[in-house]
Amino acid sequence: MTPEEKQKIATFRFVVIGDLVASNLEPGEQERLIREKIRRKWQIPLSLRTRVGRSTILRWIKLYKDSGNKIESLFPDGRNDRGKTRAIDDETAQNLILLRKDMPKAPVHELIRTLRQRNLITPGVHLSRTTVYRFLHRQQLMHAALPPTDRRKFEADLPNDLWQSDCMHGPHVHSDGRLKKTYLIAFIDDHSRLIPHAAFFFSEGVQSYLAALQQALVTRGLPRKLYVDNGSAFRSHHLELVTASLGIALIHATPYTPQGKGKIERFFRTVRSGFLCDAPTTHIDELNAAFAAWLQQTYHQRKHSATGQTPFDRFTTHIHCLRMAPNDIKDHFRARARRRVAKDRTVVLDGRLYEAPVSLIGQQVELFFHPQDPECVEIKFQQQSYGILRLVNLAVNCRVKRDKNSQIQINAPLCSSGKLF
Repeated sequence: MTPEEKQKIATFRFVVIGDLVASNLEPGEQERLIREKIRRKWQIPLSLRTRVGRSTILRWIKLYKDSGNKIESLFPDGRNDRGKTRAIDDETAQNLILLRKDMPKAPVHELIRTLRQRNLITPGVHLSRTTVYRFLHRQQLMHAALPPTDRRKFEADLPNDLWQSDCMHGPHVHSDGRLKKTYLIAFIDDHSRLIPHAAFFFSEGVQSYLAALQQALVTRGLPRKLYVDNGSAFRSHHLELVTASLGIALIHATPYTPQGKGKIERFFRTVRSGFLCDAPTTHIDELNAAFAAWLQQTYHQRKHSATGQTPFDRFTTHIHCLRMAPNDIKDHFRARARRRVAKDRTVVLDGRLYEAPVSLIGQQVELFFHPQDPECVEIKFQQQSYGILRLVNLAVNCRVKRDKNSQIQINAPLCSSGKLF
């Protein structure tokens, strides 16, 4: 505390007790004044408190009179245990310092657990994470072993060089007679700050993310790199296959370092402070329609403080550098599964039974499919396509017979009169 701050506090204390230390107070006058001061709200320097208690006032009066009416007696005293913690005794503190030097990168909870296992905590002492965390900070041991990280601002040279992507918790909207939470999945072009695509979904899972990514690629072309977080959707094997097949480098952020995702996080703050203040929450379709209009009419047309241009103008300046999405982009988003064709030439996928070509019986094959379209499953063997599989119709198979050349013959059922249908 600086001398000026101590002087300010002492002056305030004298203002409180000034009329109480005056001589010749009438009987009962001091008590009346004290009650008034207790009830009053004060603007106390360097404090959020607004009340002064009786014992505090009496202590200030005694300090002032015992000092011979010197204002310095009302200066605040510094703690004589400053720099120490009152929740950790000296022995435990020394053990903690030594353990920290042995385990410089261990988290706080691991340090506490190790101290307990080795019986290095004085009996009766309770160590909380907050107490240990503050103690290590005061001893400059919290991050002493970690060298400073060289972090610098960066920006991609051209549009679609790098996209950042993440998911944000959105508002609740009405669905099926109840409120359901939404999630905003968004992509931002690092060079221009343009949003290739962003939309609200009822899930932040991999299928929702892939749907958003496909629309972004169709709308704005293919990025060279996609920078994502470490959530389950971003770590899925399906996403890795999609980006690899399209020649997009999938880059994951270093865990617990949000600095690398600064641009997408800044966009999310803009969404919260701008769009969500008046966003419709009746239905998710209305929410997405309003959000798309806000993106095109407001966000993309507003000059960005970092670039000095609107996101749309900066993105389209180098439009000749963009890689357009292929015409068969939907095929790149198909999931893949390996199956062995059974002796009855069937394969099972997601609980459904499909009929494969006879020539593939016993072979390990690859199935390509969209989870939301179970009737369109392509089968490949040794990178050669054998067409679209058919769902097995057991009613038809019971009438199938084969001749000696394995050619199919179907016996048509008879009606009650004995005629063929």
